[in-house]
Amino acid sequence: MPQRFLTLAEVQEILSISSPQAYALVRTGELPAIQVGGRGQWRVEATELEAYIARQYEATRARIASEQP
Repeated sequence: MPQRFLTLAEVQEILSISSPQAYALVRTGELPAIQVGGRGQWRVEATELEAYIARQYEATRARIASEQP
């Protein structure tokens, strides 16, 4: 069974970003996540991460298309 939730450390490794960048994505709501446990640790559903990546691809395509003459 594939892992359903990822830690922010796993997200930052997958996206090759820093810890503050991963935290900022979650805090702004750009990457939906939940807080779990008594310490309120963040978890990102794997499907949400995949959807975020797909949105970023689409945004990049749109930006490139608008920049072309």
